[in-house]
Amino acid sequence: MSIEFGWWEKDDAGKKYQVNAAVHGRNIEWTRKQGHHNSWEPHIPNDENRARLVEEALRRVPRRLISQKQFDEIKRLSENEGPGYIAGRSSYVPPGM
Repeated sequence: MSIEFGWWEKDDAGKKYQVNAAVHGRNIEWTRKQGHHNSWEPHIPNDENRARLVEEALRRVPRRLISQKQFDEIKRLSENEGPGYIAGRSSYVPPGM
């Protein structure tokens, strides 16, 4: 099951764009969209985006929209360095590797 989080931000030029973080298993897919008729494109999150994701997830725990276990996994994944999502590759490293 995929859990999606979304919010609006402004870039350096002052234009608004929508950020979407889809958590599926042990992956977080970051995308962004600017304008109604534009496609979603990959987004490289910064520390503020990762903090916002944890903040948004924390709001859903008391309302039982996500479990504490799911929140802990999102928090762990958001602490990873790098873009957070590479197509076709999981951030999970099996034990013994």
